[in-house]
Amino acid sequence: MNWLDLPLVRQVRGVVQLPGSKSISNRILLLAALAEGATLIRGLLASDDTQQMLAALERLGVNIAPVDQEGLRVEGCKGVFPVKEAELFLGNAGTAFRPLTAVLALMQGHYHLSGVPRMHERPIGDLVDALRQVNAAISYLGQEGFPPLEVHPATIRPADISIKGDISSQFLSGLLMALPLTGEAMAITVNGNLISKPYVELTMAQMARFGVRVEHTAWQHFVLPAGQVYRSPGEIMIEGDASSASYFLAAGAIAGGPVRVVGVGKNSSQGDIRFVEALEAMGARIEMGEDWIEASAPPPRATGKALHAIDFDCNHIPDAAMTLATTALFAEGTTTLRNIASWRVKETDRIAAMSNELRKLGAQVESGEDFLRVTPPDGPLTSHVDIDTYDDHRMAMCFSLVSLGVPVRINDPACVAKTFPDYFEKFSKIVHQHAAQA
Repeated sequence: MNWLDLPLVRQVRGVVQLPGSKSISNRILLLAALAEGATLIRGLLASDDTQQMLAALERLGVNIAPVDQEGLRVEGCKGVFPVKEAELFLGNAGTAFRPLTAVLALMQGHYHLSGVPRMHERPIGDLVDALRQVNAAISYLGQEGFPPLEVHPATIRPADISIKGDISSQFLSGLLMALPLTGEAMAITVNGNLISKPYVELTMAQMARFGVRVEHTAWQHFVLPAGQVYRSPGEIMIEGDASSASYFLAAGAIAGGPVRVVGVGKNSSQGDIRFVEALEAMGARIEMGEDWIEASAPPPRATGKALHAIDFDCNHIPDAAMTLATTALFAEGTTTLRNIASWRVKETDRIAAMSNELRKLGAQVESGEDFLRVTPPDGPLTSHVDIDTYDDHRMAMCFSLVSLGVPVRINDPACVAKTFPDYFEKFSKIVHQHAAQA
């Protein structure tokens, strides 16, 4: 069945154990593969994106083996992959494609990197331009500036690198993870505004766990001191995914609650933890502990809606910001989400996709290059709408929240396998009461 009907939900309440963070999982897998020594990884996300990274690393000669039901042992390659020629298919996993491009460019091997058609529409030119500044030899096999790529053997030489920061933070993250392999001192200057800073901060935090430090000034100038080597910390536990937490926390804020997510808390290194600031600004009740967050709805306003609209800069929460767009359907007034230009180069053009589907529900939507403005209908949402998901996991998960107002059909629900294969099962467990057939 290529669709899923979600009935009207009266109330949500319960506890959800989060899957491991996708962003941390793929970073840790790569760093463990590059390190000296073996790393036992626990809490790794099991999803399409992490499977793409695991399969690629194994093709490159990395020894990876399960230890028990929850652990994975990665034998590090001391900065040099054994396999010097390989063809790698990476699906639509940007967290695998971008950093592997940077790392393989320094390996003096011959590699082909490709993905699904959408990956070949996602820009990578800024990263390739930066790598060419250290004499990397990378060719485009299709459209200039986009995958697929061919990486040729090359002698890397130290250089001060400049890179644009306004398309994807994954480009800078890939460079930061790769450049220590040279053993040389390297400096990177970011031209323009660096978007999604928390993801770069997350990258540096994971590198530090493997003994490599990055110095930076005002998020514009980054320095990697010479002579640093990745060394296994022995064992690593991956915290829950803060982006995945957003759907359940929003549900609690919309439909009663409390809903508690377990696996991520107030001291999380993930930028999407700041999603709770947006929910609080909308009026939600938030409580946080060391490894949990809980959200509840405020008392209904005179209009019947408990939440109110916000005008919010989403630079720090590019993924979780999508959840705000559907939460806005349940808020009084017009919600404006700003600084979301990166949505256009994700799994789909998320600004266009979100606009299309919100309008089906009766919302008024305005959009631009880097903003989305959502005004819910005066009356109920349009019920029994077919929501198209554009092969984008976050579209499917975001629009599950519509069922807190009206019955809705989600097309291609299986696309959630990219990051959260059992999302709809976990969503069903917080449902407290279904409405009668509408």
